[in-house]
Amino acid sequence: MATVELLFSALPEHVRTARLVAAAVARRAGVDEAVLDEVRLAVGEACSRAVGLHISNEVTTPVRVTLIEDEKKFSIEVGDDAPGPAPEALAAANGSERAGGGPEESAADSEDDMGLAVISGLVDDVEVTADERGGLIRMSWPIAPAAVAP
Repeated sequence: MATVELLFSALPEHVRTARLVAAAVARRAGVDEAVLDEVRLAVGEACSRAVGLHISNEVTTPVRVTLIEDEKKFSIEVGDDAPGPAPEALAAANGSERAGGGPEESAADSEDDMGLAVISGLVDDVEVTADERGGLIRMSWPIAPAAVAP
């Protein structure tokens, strides 16, 4: 199992670098070429979300991206150190029906929900968790079987 870890300051300009690294590692791991755009977009959304949470919560620690190559799947974990969102936001991101969503919902919450919706639309296998120490988005894609030489 090969692992690549990337830490970057919570600045929007570093999200592009994370996307490029994720695509390069996914390609090397054997993720199907047709899926690489989805990997790039999902990582971009997850990292942008983490950067936004760090900025809005005045968190100075770096955003964490872990790229994991397993036998049958390629996984990416994007972690932040911002306090966790309301449980209903996590329920919405994990496919449950959202309760409320009334006028008390802030623009930041709405943007966060939109980012999570985009990620769940791009990635079949996604898990979003958060607690008082921070959040984590886990995404994974199957690795294409190695081509057999003639």
